[in-house]
Amino acid sequence: MRILFVHGTGVRRERFDTLFKQVSESLRSRCPDADIPPCYWGDIHGATLGADGRSIPGYHQTRGAPAGAAPPDQQTAEWQLLLTDPWCELRVLAEIAGGEQYRSPGVRAPGREVADRLAELPPEMPAADPLAALLSATGLREHYAAALSAVAGSEEFAKACARAEDAEASGEVTAATARAVVASALASAGESAFCTGSERDKLVNMLIERLGGTGRGVLGKVGAVLGTLALRVTTQPALNHWRGPITTGATPAVGDILRYQARGGPLREYVRQAVAAAPGPTVVIGHSLGGIALVDVLALAAAEQAPLPGIELLVTVGSQAPFLHELGALTSLAPGEGLPIGFPPWLNIFDRQDLLAYQAQPIFPADVRVTDHEVSSRQPFPLCHSAYWKLDSVYDRIVAALEGHA
Repeated sequence: MRILFVHGTGVRRERFDTLFKQVSESLRSRCPDADIPPCYWGDIHGATLGADGRSIPGYHQTRGAPAGAAPPDQQTAEWQLLLTDPWCELRVLAEIAGGEQYRSPGVRAPGREVADRLAELPPEMPAADPLAALLSATGLREHYAAALSAVAGSEEFAKACARAEDAEASGEVTAATARAVVASALASAGESAFCTGSERDKLVNMLIERLGGTGRGVLGKVGAVLGTLALRVTTQPALNHWRGPITTGATPAVGDILRYQARGGPLREYVRQAVAAAPGPTVVIGHSLGGIALVDVLALAAAEQAPLPGIELLVTVGSQAPFLHELGALTSLAPGEGLPIGFPPWLNIFDRQDLLAYQAQPIFPADVRVTDHEVSSRQPFPLCHSAYWKLDSVYDRIVAALEGHA
């Protein structure tokens, strides 16, 4: 069995190497005899900005932050707000906490202890340190030191610590501080973060413990203030923050799709050759734009009555192919046209928080070859667009589909 992985939008060599290592190891643990070759196309067929982003209004004034409609899940919405403004919880704590009270000489306020412990956290740790290992695994280690420094030096943190005059208030400051550090690192990493909601929460709880806290990141007062706001917050400020980063050479997610729509022939031929490179049973897995290219390649070949031999299963993950076909913009199929005879079974995996993921079954309602499967990384967009590959449920569903088609 050969399993070919075709990466998606915005992926370049360094990112691909990390992603392919994760995907290939996870697949090989379930399919130990599989041949899993890489299919990297980013450098040759990916988009670049020829004029250094000068067409983007406000490009040099914006900084990375998450975009997308406010999700129904409050926790996800809260993190969407934190990624836009990592200091928001500390700012609220600073405003709603009681004023400083008189204390006997030598007795420090609990909040001051939080500041001391944050200052003592080392920005660099041995690789064997559990926190360092998790930061590396999520793509955040190179952003951690700057996040620590940014939080420790912020006016919001200093004021929140100064006004935390009891154990309950200092516990909330501890939790908000840990969340601010993680949010700052995630915001800085942007699309390069490789982190699920569970990993994010684990990072927060590890920091809470190192800051002397005992809770699990509970924010009573702040939660009451920000929880509803997070669900109601307008999407436009976040979209404005992402307008620059989403179209730069570092994060060319939209650019790759647009380039493919205009000049996709060379990429389709590259993918077709990779698919046909070896005989025998083959599973093709496409992430994002990689899924569009695979759908086009397989549909065009089948329509020409020359389907590529040995394709057992097509898997698309976080892909826009169904949406493009609904728009009448999919190269391989005319508007409203069904999948041709000879097209393989198709498993389409999506996360509803992923603004670049769409459902295929409703577009081909009568085609038993098409199956949708929903997963959740508990991350907001755009982090959820990469987090699929950290979810066991993705790999388990692929294996289940293979066994069903065996």
